[in-house]
Amino acid sequence: MTALSADDKARISEAIRATEAATAGEIYVVVAHSADDFRYVPVIWAALAALLWPWPLHLLTRLSTTTILLTQVVFFIAAAWALSPARIRYRIVPDTIAAESARKHAQQQFLAHGVHLTEERTGVLIYVALANRCVEIVADVGIHGKVGPPAWERLAREVTVAGRNQRLVDGIVNAVRQAGIVLAEHFPPRANNPNELSDRVVEI
Repeated sequence: MTALSADDKARISEAIRATEAATAGEIYVVVAHSADDFRYVPVIWAALAALLWPWPLHLLTRLSTTTILLTQVVFFIAAAWALSPARIRYRIVPDTIAAESARKHAQQQFLAHGVHLTEERTGVLIYVALANRCVEIVADVGIHGKVGPPAWERLAREVTVAGRNQRLVDGIVNAVRQAGIVLAEHFPPRANNPNELSDRVVEI
């Protein structure tokens, strides 16, 4: 997954505008570089490796205990440093930790951008964490009570797959349209149908 260009953002914004014309619901898109910097992850992996490091030295060499312990410290520092660059760090984050971090950040963005403040509580946030390679869709209570989590999870998976196939924008646009279909089914457009949330894509 790569960052969005100006044309990418314009394409997504236009999809949001067109989709919202057919529903009273609101769709908001946030694309984040990462849900977390995960600077603690290299330290954890280095610590685990350093705990195992002394055993081969103890069993297979005649090094003194002091020497082994000193090499353990050096190994820990070297491993933590080697795993710290972003291009490596994000790749060694366990999937469960990456997913949970994205889920929490998506919920924070849902509140921070006022997606929960629409008149009928019909806001839907499509959140993409690029470095995490995670997608979360958060629906407000108005629509969540009518559409269960499986529908949103399916859309999130489709965006994730599209991103991995270098078609992230296609995936987001499709998710916007599919979310609009769901919203229109339960919340058709009102007579005045105000645009309660900005259609622009937020990149953080």
